[in-house]
Amino acid sequence: MRISVFGLGYVGCVTAACLAARGHQVIGVDVNPIKVDLINRGQASIVEERIGDLTAEMVASGALRATTDVAEAVAASEISLVCVGTPSAPNGSLSTTYLERVAEEIGAALAGQERRHTVVFRSTMLPRTCTDLLIPILERASGRTAGAGFGVAVNPEFLREGTSVKDFFDPPKTVIGEYDPASGDLVASLYEGLPGDVFRVPITAAEMSKYAENSFHALKIAFANEIGAVCRAMGLDSYPVMDMLVADRKLNISPAYLRPGFAFGGSCLPKDLRGLVYAARRADVSVPLLSHLLPSNEDHLRRAFELVAATGSKRVGLFGLSFKPGTDDLRESPLVELAELLLGKGYDLRIYDETVTLSHLMGANREYIESRLPHLGDLLTTSADDVLAHAEVCVVGCTTPTVLSALEAAGDRTIIDLVRLPDAAERRNLPGYVGLGW
Repeated sequence: MRISVFGLGYVGCVTAACLAARGHQVIGVDVNPIKVDLINRGQASIVEERIGDLTAEMVASGALRATTDVAEAVAASEISLVCVGTPSAPNGSLSTTYLERVAEEIGAALAGQERRHTVVFRSTMLPRTCTDLLIPILERASGRTAGAGFGVAVNPEFLREGTSVKDFFDPPKTVIGEYDPASGDLVASLYEGLPGDVFRVPITAAEMSKYAENSFHALKIAFANEIGAVCRAMGLDSYPVMDMLVADRKLNISPAYLRPGFAFGGSCLPKDLRGLVYAARRADVSVPLLSHLLPSNEDHLRRAFELVAATGSKRVGLFGLSFKPGTDDLRESPLVELAELLLGKGYDLRIYDETVTLSHLMGANREYIESRLPHLGDLLTTSADDVLAHAEVCVVGCTTPTVLSALEAAGDRTIIDLVRLPDAAERRNLPGYVGLGW
């Protein structure tokens, strides 16, 4: 395939050389003539393992060249990959200046062509940057319509500095945000045969994926560093501790706990977080990440309450009360805290949880609920249908078969989903349904 790559910085240089190595004819494009000259002389514009030799080999073979002429590059290619920078503005916002400029230039170049051309953005950008900003620029400059007159896709890169060539040929996955299937097909063909799953998703999901991943990487580093600081203050070597943590592929390094839902609770997580933060403070160790986990959790719980408040209705049915389905443990359950908050604000509340029977609660579990919801016996029912009959607003905190069956008769009641119902994807666009994080 004939490809043009806009921006010959870190991502663009690697993308151009690696695509050329996969048998494509590649033209690199940059406003900086120095970078263009380096490529045309067989020299990479960055310092990176393997990229120097690969660039020299591809230029020598005739598979890779560079230019400053946008019109020439677009005319000589079927697909343009945009790899320009999106730096932070002084206030922390995303700067889209380079993206807008390239979109304008590519659009103008397309105005003089009849054949279909596909524009693929690899630059990191916030959701809806492509659909709300860049596509309108392309359409205005080209006089064509996206999806018909030209193709559009978002294809975020997951290249690590220092190993980017290796990462290109051995990716963890390939993400394609497609405006239309034809554009997605074309991008997928660029990476055909490479390992890893291929995700073809809406453009906005592809844009967000890069932010989710980089935020998670930053979170992991900050977490490990804070644990290390606490361990050192206690006279421990943090490495054996973290070796045991990462060895757990069932809960720790896995999809476990990485699905948005309601706040965490129970007898372990809140207690142990408080204990560790207290120990760090006693040792004069600052742990801002760890110390903000409980406040973050409380904010998430409050978001659920605000969704109920926004309905303007006062008759609420709460489905689920224990901190985890399949148990009657109510200690520090976020659903108990939500119920307490609703009662305190004057809501007429009824609760159903098939695993919770007041007469069976004992010990610390009973003491906890008596201190938080002393009138639970007046609120708790043994029938999901009774709660549904009472409610104008259904707050769903579990997905047991009895609850799902009752919700089938919800009619025009508002459903506030805290756990993502099995048919949440279909419900999202229906009136009266509100998902907590989806």
